[in-house]
Amino acid sequence: MTTSRIALVTGANQGLGRAFVEGLAARMDPDDLVLLTGRDHRRVTDAARAVAVLPGTRARVEGRVLDVTDTDAIARLAEDLHGGVDIVLSNAIARVLPEDSQAARADEFIDVSNTATHAILRSFGPVLRPGGRLLVVASSLGTLGHLDPRLHPLFDGVSLDQVERAVESWRSAVHAGIAREAGWPLWLNVPSKVAQVAAVRAMAAERRERDLATGTLIAAVCPGMVDTATSRPWFSDYRHAQSPADAAAAVLDVILAEHVDPRLYGELFRFGKVVPWYDGTPPVEQERLLTP
Repeated sequence: MTTSRIALVTGANQGLGRAFVEGLAARMDPDDLVLLTGRDHRRVTDAARAVAVLPGTRARVEGRVLDVTDTDAIARLAEDLHGGVDIVLSNAIARVLPEDSQAARADEFIDVSNTATHAILRSFGPVLRPGGRLLVVASSLGTLGHLDPRLHPLFDGVSLDQVERAVESWRSAVHAGIAREAGWPLWLNVPSKVAQVAAVRAMAAERRERDLATGTLIAAVCPGMVDTATSRPWFSDYRHAQSPADAAAAVLDVILAEHVDPRLYGELFRFGKVVPWYDGTPPVEQERLLTP
């Protein structure tokens, strides 16, 4: 008898996260379960009910309240899934606008994007079933070349513990007002995404042999430019932006494939192809938006 699969998506009330849930619910089997998570009970409940009755939905859909800034709550949810989990999409992000103070929003942004990513890797990695998929949604900004070379040793070839310490060092530098002189970009999104990919690479390095033997995938994914409320304020040209549904479909093609390319394991990939870790240059346009 085939075991029913369980999929979990964070940050799933709207946008890309909601599209992931809708796509999974349409493409998984009727006995499978998709968990739509978010921190607001009403929004989670309403979103789960709406997806459950969409035409084409096949799998069961349930809403679960999960504040990803609560690392204990992440651990409890993982423990509740006694039989394990098959698909985890770490997608939550804090919305920051160009006119917001990056320093003032740093704690929220780091807690949602980085501390939560570390907790999801630590909590759901051990309960990921053989052949499972654990993906962290990042971006093409998550490559080392987007950082000042002085910062590269903090994220290259390091452990997850070391990534966590680097993130906290960055947080402290922001609060102390010395981030720029230490080489950290003003735009929070850049070091945050690099740290997310570094965290994935760190965990993957520890598990690579046994995961590849069982067809298990741990990776970071760049969905490309997506037209959402979170990303729209940062870009002036959206002619080539994807809808959340289209962006989600490309990611789900990889997740739901019977076999995955082992070259993707532990890497950042976009549209099924690896984005080289050492690529990238500092993003000038976004930094200009933040400069008085």
